[in-house]
Amino acid sequence: MARLNVTPTRMVLTKLKGQLKIAVKGHKLMKDKRDELMKRFLELAREVKALREEVDPALMEVYSSFSVARAVMAPAAMEEALMYPKQSVSLVAKEINVMSVNVPDFDFTRQSEDSSDVYPYGFATTSGELDKSIEKLSELFPKLLQLAAMEKQAMLIADEIERTRRRVNALEYVKIPDYQDTIRYITMKLSEDERGNQTRLMKVKDMMVQEELEKERQRDREILESYKAE
Repeated sequence: MARLNVTPTRMVLTKLKGQLKIAVKGHKLMKDKRDELMKRFLELAREVKALREEVDPALMEVYSSFSVARAVMAPAAMEEALMYPKQSVSLVAKEINVMSVNVPDFDFTRQSEDSSDVYPYGFATTSGELDKSIEKLSELFPKLLQLAAMEKQAMLIADEIERTRRRVNALEYVKIPDYQDTIRYITMKLSEDERGNQTRLMKVKDMMVQEELEKERQRDREILESYKAE
């Protein structure tokens, strides 16, 4: 906590009080934002965890089927079967604003309306395990896309939580105490100056009263001397 290097005047005091009021209000808003972001992050983390627990076993099944297909098929036949994809996808990346954080949201459209039309080869020379892995991967694609978007959202929200936390701490432990300490200092300084001015005014008043009394005594002496002269 450090006092700001300012001139202790009433104008500066009024300005600092306004800045302190804004800082306190901003601190409250930042805390509310941090708490809401944290709530949203925890909800998103639970959703990501549930979706990943659903996706991971399915992916393991895809990898297992693909490994079996590679084992039973010749490398040249495997490469030829997967050389030209049958289905294409148009991906659209959008942004959603979550508490002033722009997070991604993915959407896609398939070239063919038939979601099962994904095999780029004939079934005569390929393994059934390869068919199974491609079919399962096609079914998993929307969930994988959703998982990628949600994990990126969680990452961006976590970064924003950290930035907001630093701002809250800066206001709470640095800016607001500095304003308060400076306002106390200026208030005390102005009070001391005011007391000093009052003391000086009282001394000037005493001097003026003393001067008037001296003038009165002088006039009295002059009148007394004039009577004696007569």
